Amino acid sequence: MQNTNKKAFEIINSKTKIYLIIIAILLIVICCYETNFIMPAIILFGIICFYAFWTNNKRKAEISEHIQELTINVDSAAKNTLINSPFPLIIMETDGNIIWRSSKFVSEFANIAIDENLNEIIQEIKINIEEKKDEQEQNKTKARTITLEQIINNKNYKIICEYIKTKQNQRKSKKDEYMVMLYFIDNTEYIKALRKCNEAQTCIGIIMIDNYEEIMQRVVAEEKPQLIAKIEKIIYDWALESNGVVIKSERETFVYVFEQRYLDKIKENKFQILDTVKEIQLEGALQVTLSIAISSEGATEYEKYKSANSAMDIALGRGGDQAIIRENGKYLFFGGRAQELEKRTKVKARIVAHALEELMLESKDVIIMGHANGDIDSIGSSLGIYRLAKTLGKNAKIVNETIGASIDSFMESVKKELEEDIFINKEEALDIINQETLLVVVDTHKRSYVEAPELLEKTNKIVVIDHHRRSTDYIDDATLTFHEVYASSAAELVTELLQYVEKPVKLKTVETEGLYAGIMVDTKNFTFKTGVRTFEAAAYLRKCGVDIIKVKKWFQLDLDNYNKISQIVNNSEIVYETIAISIYEGEDQNSNLICAKAADELLTISQITASFVIGDLGDKVCISGRSIGDINVQVILEKLGGGGHITLAGAQVEGKTKDEVKQELINKIKEYFSETAG
Repeated sequence: MQNTNKKAFEIINSKTKIYLIIIAILLIVICCYETNFIMPAIILFGIICFYAFWTNNKRKAEISEHIQELTINVDSAAKNTLINSPFPLIIMETDGNIIWRSSKFVSEFANIAIDENLNEIIQEIKINIEEKKDEQEQNKTKARTITLEQIINNKNYKIICEYIKTKQNQRKSKKDEYMVMLYFIDNTEYIKALRKCNEAQTCIGIIMIDNYEEIMQRVVAEEKPQLIAKIEKIIYDWALESNGVVIKSERETFVYVFEQRYLDKIKENKFQILDTVKEIQLEGALQVTLSIAISSEGATEYEKYKSANSAMDIALGRGGDQAIIRENGKYLFFGGRAQELEKRTKVKARIVAHALEELMLESKDVIIMGHANGDIDSIGSSLGIYRLAKTLGKNAKIVNETIGASIDSFMESVKKELEEDIFINKEEALDIINQETLLVVVDTHKRSYVEAPELLEKTNKIVVIDHHRRSTDYIDDATLTFHEVYASSAAELVTELLQYVEKPVKLKTVETEGLYAGIMVDTKNFTFKTGVRTFEAAAYLRKCGVDIIKVKKWFQLDLDNYNKISQIVNNSEIVYETIAISIYEGEDQNSNLICAKAADELLTISQITASFVIGDLGDKVCISGRSIGDINVQVILEKLGGGGHITLAGAQVEGKTKDEVKQELINKIKEYFSETAG
């Protein structure tokens, strides 16, 4: 206010001086023409100067009086505003000393022990001040503002803190002290209204009967209406628990709409509808299963529906019989513990085969790659696609950098029997690939798990052929996807495709044996996850000429590795009565192979229904999980970032020791059983 006053006076003085100078100049000019006017001019100019200074001082006094009165009024208003603030207000120092409280503060917290809350607030303010100290020193403004949230007596308060640095007391402490003014704004009703608004938001779900076609084929005509009525009643009753609306969009598909307030309740109940629908009695071993996808993400209902549709693709890609919730950018999985039933048709294989053939003919060249640390299934499948590309007259290469005892014998046979150099590394592939290149990914669908993830960004022509349960990290921009979770192996899928392409493909002996070995390794010698189509593919390969003895030799271990596996089995620990867990103490490039073999070996022991073997890969800890089908090892290891199938799965964990991973695995097994019991 004083600066404004000073400026006003300076403006007045400057204007008065200008006027006096102009008058003086005029009088001097007149006196030059008439010397008789010199004395009157001096007297007149003196009178004018006197009057100007008198009026100037008088105006200055009036302005000072007015400004002083205004300042008093403003100070009074400011004081009254603070004293009668509608918000609780307190002024205190960061050492805990309270300087002043407003009457509203006293009445608001009269019956509350507020000191503990104030101590928490002060501590949080100190932390914020330290974090903003550098910014405060750079900014010359003394006062700073911090906003906090605090719950006091079941009320939500927004606390606005204005603080200013006080003089440092050199005697007592070298730490900076601050004076803070705290405004307590009651946000309880606002937060309630906001929560109510959020809870009223719409969630969109999709419910699908997984095996509708198979059920309709096996159930007699007169029982079909009653069966469908039973299934629909279960779905409608379940939706009614959350006051939701269910609309039947197709024969086997329903759209489910409900308010978000019921989403937590649905999570707590863990989608009991998945188990309820299985209780429907059908002749034979056929079982009714559902897949459910729910999404709360999206600005509009249509965006939420699209998000739920994408989640449904993942649920079906993981074998169905499960529920997925898409929320806050994450996927939550429920169910998925039933055995997978084969429900593929040859029609799809024929369509995909013709589409793949067309894509190859349209492309300049073909690059094939499997997953990192490739096994015989991955490389055998790659060889099958390689031979198809060569049959169509295309230049083809396989990206592979895998070495180790698991495939050494096989790779030696490939290089010996195939004269051409078909394998390249990642750097060579990056030099070759362009927008005209067709990239075929086999035995995986995960972006982060392919041999060379960089290749996915170099071309728009991508084909994915895989049999693993779909994860959230899937390649979503593929031109063509042949993802059949019910197949035993990628080799089985590739074998089917080779039978349906228009141009006959003549496989080399080692390529045929590679495909056959791929099926063998993933089915554990046709023991697990085999269907009619599996044996049909194997029969086709046998006709092409397979040396079974030669294939078996590829899986043979030397005495040293066999002893390691025996030691792992000997050191195994039984948890939850039927689950074996063991640790491989060695550390070498074959750890994943030895762990996998040991997990298989543990399953041959009576009363063991699942096995897990933990090994050290150097920078990561690997886990191999196996099951006879009673326990879903895929669901367990998925909790540790892995994946696979019900009977065969794996995971790799970074930043932990083997013992820590073992304890984490036991915790996840416990969690799995608690979810199953729930």
